[in-house]
Amino acid sequence: MIDRSLLLKLLSAAIVFGAWEIAGRVPLSYAFPTFLDSMSALVRMTFDGSIFVAYAETLSPLVIGIAISTFIGIGTGLWIGLSTRFEWLFAPIFVVMQAAPLAALIPILVMVYGIGLSSKVFVVCIMAMPVIVLNTAAAVRNTPTSLKEMASSFLAKDHEILWRIILPAASPMIFSGLRLGVSAGFIGAILAELKITPTGVGDIITYSRSIADYPSMYAAIFSIILLAVLFLNLLGTLENKLFKGNNRGYVSD
Repeated sequence: MIDRSLLLKLLSAAIVFGAWEIAGRVPLSYAFPTFLDSMSALVRMTFDGSIFVAYAETLSPLVIGIAISTFIGIGTGLWIGLSTRFEWLFAPIFVVMQAAPLAALIPILVMVYGIGLSSKVFVVCIMAMPVIVLNTAAAVRNTPTSLKEMASSFLAKDHEILWRIILPAASPMIFSGLRLGVSAGFIGAILAELKITPTGVGDIITYSRSIADYPSMYAAIFSIILLAVLFLNLLGTLENKLFKGNNRGYVSD
């Protein structure tokens, strides 16, 4: 028997791709290809290996940036959530980073870090880290006080309260922030390739647009969206395995 959630996801995908095919056949624009044409271009790029060469370039700053954002972001978010003074000192920085227009900052990053890997990693971190930090901090602050007081009454030490109470209670919101951060990181990686140097998937998008090969352009865009969705589903599966039975968090104290 097919899982109902999977069936609904397949139905949702069929509706979106069907609407895409219809819109391409109308056509809404000469620059908007059909879904089948785009998938044909994606299959062609897969068999000639160009899509794999592109992702070898794209994944380097993306993986490094997300790894840095995850470790530093969760650690900083925990510290902000546990310390009021640290929150006053550092939380505004990440709020500003989240609100700042990244496209306007890229020329400054290029002047400071050049057009190599460092600037692209920095773009990914700017996009991903604020969401992770702020969500983690909010999750820690919203941990039910009754649970912490109960642990203290049983003479639990601070590190035991952190590992056994705060982290399990905050895990759903932390993983939500991680998923949002990863999504933002994918956006940052492609934006860096479009604005700094046309490499990887960004190069396919830019070049295909310049020669009016719109099926290839949309195929490259679709591939990065598909990869992001697969990665987010992987994070969801990891959350379910690590914190089984605590996926919804706590409603109240």
